[in-house]
Amino acid sequence: MAIDCSPGLAPAVALFRSLGDPARLAIVRRLASGEARVVDLTDELGLAQSTVSKHLACLRDCGLIDYRVEGRQSFYALTRPELLDLLRSAEQLLATTGEAVALCPVYGVPDGSPAAVGA
Repeated sequence: MAIDCSPGLAPAVALFRSLGDPARLAIVRRLASGEARVVDLTDELGLAQSTVSKHLACLRDCGLIDYRVEGRQSFYALTRPELLDLLRSAEQLLATTGEAVALCPVYGVPDGSPAAVGA
């Protein structure tokens, strides 16, 4: 049986893909607590500057974040409060499914351990 991949699903697929990368999700979760500069994100998340910049550009292209300039610094922030609601809902869903998502043979982590899930 074929799955109906109607064009109406494309925006949702793009949204979840944008949040599906561990680095982008970490950036979004960090920005949920307030705005940050690239240097803040690299320090707090342990990611390279080029990695952070690349992922910020992706999130910006998706309309999920934006930045404001102050002097020579750019401060990034979430653009949509609904994104926080989505993250809270995802956390609630994950809490109720236990480790089922982590143990998924297609999208789960190799060993399903909580340490690997948070990695």
